[in-house]
Amino acid sequence: MTPSPSSPRPHDGNLPQPVRLGGHDVLFVMAAEAEYGPHLRQRFTPLMTGVGPVEAAVELTAALAALAGQGRLPALVVSLGSAGSRMLEQTEVYQASSVAYRDMDATALGFDQGVTPFLDLPATLPLPLRIPGIREATLSTGANIVSGAAYDAIAAEMVDMESYACLRACTRFQVPLVALRGISDGKAELHHVNDWTEYLHVIDEKLAAAVDRLGEALAAGLLTP
Repeated sequence: MTPSPSSPRPHDGNLPQPVRLGGHDVLFVMAAEAEYGPHLRQRFTPLMTGVGPVEAAVELTAALAALAGQGRLPALVVSLGSAGSRMLEQTEVYQASSVAYRDMDATALGFDQGVTPFLDLPATLPLPLRIPGIREATLSTGANIVSGAAYDAIAAEMVDMESYACLRACTRFQVPLVALRGISDGKAELHHVNDWTEYLHVIDEKLAAAVDRLGEALAAGLLTP
């Protein structure tokens, strides 16, 4: 049966709730089950949005609206999962210091690359919160899988498909965002989904350690700009 456009997503009616971490309510957001390994499963149940900026924006906005209606907006949203990079260390975890939206191109109308017309925002948005002890990198979000020469057109150090959309949804509800990404690919051309999933088990363990660091930072009041 083909679902109608109004068919609910699998998590509808069973919305993941924020978890208590370091004395704060935190909502974890992920895109795909393949990234949600056994180490992360021991720590939280995420909001699974689906892959790409459209799904991330729609699903996180709906979730935050529902939580706002319950009076349960989280203190923090964490976007986490895999990322690609041609320059960063493979399988290592980085926190995004900024995020850009690489799909936006209104240069034909005189706008700078990455700037959304008539929206008073720069092309690159800062993510000011920092978790002590986790390396930082700049991030670019878009709807395409980046591989090989496609990295040439991207200034950011790593690429994903959801975090910019998550940030825009969070901004609407005045909830801060932290983005944690493990580098799953980028050194070689991608040819099959297995090229992406090969090291996700390693990233799962390292992301779990980063979540533990986040909890420690929250508890100690160290998650600061």
